[in-house]
Amino acid sequence: MGKKILAVVSEPVSADALKSAIGAPEASEAEVLVVAPALTSKRKLILSDPDPAIERAEQVQEETAERMDEGGVDAAGDTGESDPLLAIQDALQTFPADEIVLFTHAGGEQNWLEQGLVDEAKERFEPPVRHMLVE
Repeated sequence: MGKKILAVVSEPVSADALKSAIGAPEASEAEVLVVAPALTSKRKLILSDPDPAIERAEQVQEETAERMDEGGVDAAGDTGESDPLLAIQDALQTFPADEIVLFTHAGGEQNWLEQGLVDEAKERFEPPVRHMLVE
């Protein structure tokens, strides 16, 4: 088995996206854990329960793991805390990743670049952090 890759997604991504991020041979040989944070706005969290965010995260991680498996990448999925940095921290407790790949979507509702998430993850975590913008 190759590298252990922690893929953090806010929307479903394909095996091709991972292959673009780390290289096709590496992706095909990697063991991938897909983590979808249960993203919700603070306003929504205060006004309602987090169940819709958790359900959405479940759908995102399941669809991403399925797409990766179909594309020849060994992937499993999990949901994470609403704060992506906490979701990464939690995942690293049980999945000793060699690399973290943060997938962001152009024009997505959760703009992790604007929030400084990518830079903060690079500073905070030991495995190298890679950022991949998905159209």
